[in-house]
Amino acid sequence: QLVESGGDLVQPGGSLRLSCGSSRITLRHYSIGWFRVAPGREREDLSCISSSDSSTAYGDSVKGRFTISRDNAKNTVYLQMNNLKAEDTAIYYCAASGRADCVLISYEYDYWGQGTQVTVSS
Repeated sequence: QLVESGGDLVQPGGSLRLSCGSSRITLRHYSIGWFRVAPGREREDLSCISSSDSSTAYGDSVKGRFTISRDNAKNTVYLQMNNLKAEDTAIYYCAASGRADCVLISYEYDYWGQGTQVTVSS
């Protein structure tokens, strides 16, 4: 249902912008979350943006470095990632929830993408 793009190899301190789009659902009707899974670690909740008023929330590990936003005309949600660190290396997933509010709880999300790889290394 969802497709992520924008993952790449980047040096520490660099930036990337991930995109989450869909040809099947209208993202403005859903709250959208970003999550990641790093090797040997559990899934981590990163950020979300609500469908009701585009309010946002961030996990502690990315607060101040990552920014989530929507472009309804492009049916796309972005995750701008700045000051990337080696520990940000992971597969990043976006997901859609029918909730009107934004919650960083992965089981509240119904539709998931296949993920995009982000590698932070010199």
